[in-house]
Formats: sequence, C-alpha cells, structure tokens
Amino acid sequence: MDAELFSPKGPHVRDLGEFDLIRAITARFGRSPDVLVGPGDDAAMLAAPDGRVVVTTDLLVEGRHFRRDWSGGADVGHKAAAQNLADVAAMGARPTGLFVGLATPGSTELDWVLSLADGLAAECARAGTTVAGGDISSADTIMLGVTALGDLGGRAPVLRSGARPGDIVVLAGTVGPSAAGLALLTAAPRTPPAPGGGSPRPAPDGFRPIRADDDSLTARGWGHLLTAHRRPRPPYHLGPALAALGARAMCDVSDGLVQDVGHLAAASGVRIDLTTDAFPVDDALRDAADHLGVDPLDWVLTGGEDHALVACLPPLPPSVALPPGCVRIGSVQSDGTGVTVDGRTPTGVGGWTHFGRSTSNHPDRPHSPE
Repeated sequence: MDAELFSPKGPHVRDLGEFDLIRAITARFGRSPDVLVGPGDDAAMLAAPDGRVVVTTDLLVEGRHFRRDWSGGADVGHKAAAQNLADVAAMGARPTGLFVGLATPGSTELDWVLSLADGLAAECARAGTTVAGGDISSADTIMLGVTALGDLGGRAPVLRSGARPGDIVVLAGTVGPSAAGLALLTAAPRTPPAPGGGSPRPAPDGFRPIRADDDSLTARGWGHLLTAHRRPRPPYHLGPALAALGARAMCDVSDGLVQDVGHLAAASGVRIDLTTDAFPVDDALRDAADHLGVDPLDWVLTGGEDHALVACLPPLPPSVALPPGCVRIGSVQSDGTGVTVDGRTPTGVGGWTHFGRSTSNHPDRPHSPE
C-alpha cells in the first residue's frame, strides 16, 4: 500500500491553484509516438494509423469506486487507467492515449493528487501509452472521468456478438484475486448473519479481523491479493494477440466472470459452459478463502475487477498454442442460451450492476462500506 495513506498532511490543492496544479500533474506524464499534440493546447491530437478509433469511457467516484483509507492516490490512478485500457484491449485494439477529467475538493492533499498522476502514468506505460490531456475542476468529492483511445491495426474489432457453437472459451489473465483482496479489506470479527436473520454464524477456525495496514497479510502470503484489488493488472497485449488468433467475441472481466460471459452469450445468442476444474486457484487464494469461510470459486466466478479478458475462439489446430497467460476455461454449446457452470445453471451467483441487485463482492455493492 502507498505510504501516503499514513503520512502527515501536507500542502493542499487549493494552495497551488488550478494552473500550477495542471502543470505539476502533466509534468508527470510520459511521451508516446501516438500523441502528436499533448497537454498544453486547446485540444490534443493523436495519430490514427488504422483510420478508425476505439473509444471507451468510465467514471470513478470516491466512496463508490474507491476509498482513500484503503487506497493511496497511486493505487487509484493505476485502477482508473486499467479499467479503461482493458476495454480497449478487449476490442482487440492497442491503447493509444488516455484522457482524464479530475474533480476534487480544494482540501485534498497535493501529494495524493500527484500520486494519482503517477499511478495513471505508470499504468499507461504498462500499456504502451500515456495521458494525452484532460481537465480539472473543484467539487465536493473526488471524481474521475477517464476516456481511453485505441487503434485496431487493420483488424476488425472483436465484438461481444461473434461467439459460435464449437468455439473454445479462453481466459487471459486471472480472476478472483481482486475480490479476495476486497474481502480481506472488509473482513469483520464475525461472519454475516445466518439466512433469515438470527445470530451470526460462528467464525471459522483461525479467523480474526483484518486491518488494511496489517503486516501479517504479507506474512501470510495475502499481500498480492490486496494489490490485485487496488492495482489490477490487465493483460493488455493479449487482447490484440487473441484477435490475431481469430477471436470472435471478447470482453474484459469487470463485473464478475459469470456475468460478463453472460454478456457474450446474450449478444451471440448461444450457451457458454464454464469448466471449474480449468480455473487456476493459487494457494494464497484458497488460504484466504478458508480464513474467511468462503468458497474461493465464488470469488473466481463472481468477483470482478481483475480486468482479465475472456474470449471465444474457433478451435486451434494442434500446432498453434494459446499465448502464455491464457487458459481454456469452457466452450460454446449448440443448445440453449446463457451461461452454465459444469453443465448446470448457476444459482446464487452473478456480478455487479449499477442501480440493481448485486450478488458479487464488487466494492460498489449497496451494502458495502463503500
């Protein structure tokens, strides 16, 4: 976790003023050959070699998408960039630029905002791009509006609607660690009340409250689970790689694997069957699940916010291997529609939806502390 969470208060945004703040932020952003005109003019200009531009946008609001007592500024910057850049990769495109609108109270610590810029810059560098521009405003709470652009390199975009019976379903990246990290952050001394009310169920053996700054998390091998929630690491390069292999449908896993695969199934009019034996579940994830008394597959199937990619491809010839970091997790079936898990319709699982009922461990869920 960023040391800034526990550092003394320093200068505030209002002490610097708008234009000095803009200069301080943009000085932290790198360069990219795709950005022909960057911050400093009325508008930016980006190269578009393909002649088409992939565009996606997201909002992040403090208290809904992040908490400053859980995540430092750099964490939020990484996450804000990652969730947009992953959408570009899911279309089979290469990210070419990021634009960020920031609204913040004047009382926000300057170090936090500069760390936010550092996180944005670092995550963009992972994806081979940079922040090309944006805007700043005052507000009562911290909000970010992030827009990412991408280039298809001459390929057709990979939509959600192209899956066909007989396709294989491939996961690029990991799912589950972000939800596990959130569960550790929200862990309480007692498990939730039993169904229908009544006294809480007894805590599992070995259970104890978790503090966000507890060094024992790292000692128990759970540190990377917290990091996965604070700073997801989408496999950006695997989006174009899967597109080059003939991916016919793809999306990023932001709201839970079952729910996002369900989007592919609905758009394509097919049934997709997931095979739980295929999911890699590391020892740390199992250990954290045992500690909290949950099934680790719940995090894998419904957790969300890892921003892995899931794609449907025609079967590959024996001479062609999936790229490193990819694993086959299911298949597209010729009967029915929707999602099945090991051939059965899942019950009690889902994912996150705004303005609706959620069954996932997404930080936006209505009864979450966020």
